[in-house]
Amino acid sequence: MEHQMDKVFVLWHVHEHENGDDDEKLIGVYRTEDDAQAAIERVRTQPGFVDLPEGFLICPYHLNEDHWTAGYVKHGT
Repeated sequence: MEHQMDKVFVLWHVHEHENGDDDEKLIGVYRTEDDAQAAIERVRTQPGFVDLPEGFLICPYHLNEDHWTAGYVKHGT
C-alpha cells in the first residue's frame, strides 16, 4: 500500500525587532521533521541566522485542512 502524506513540516526563522515588528522568513517545507532539522543545520551558519540560532521554528502543517477560517479585517488603504 502506498504511504499517503497527511502533513508536512514548515521551517521558519522568526526574529522580533526592538520596535515589536516580526521578521519572518520561510526557509522551506519538508516531508519529515528530520528533513526540517537537516535544513536548519544547512543554513544555521549563514549571515543573520548565525546570530539568532533560537529563531528557528518547525511547524507541522496538516494537508487538506483549512488553516485560516476566521476571515480578516482590512486596515487602511
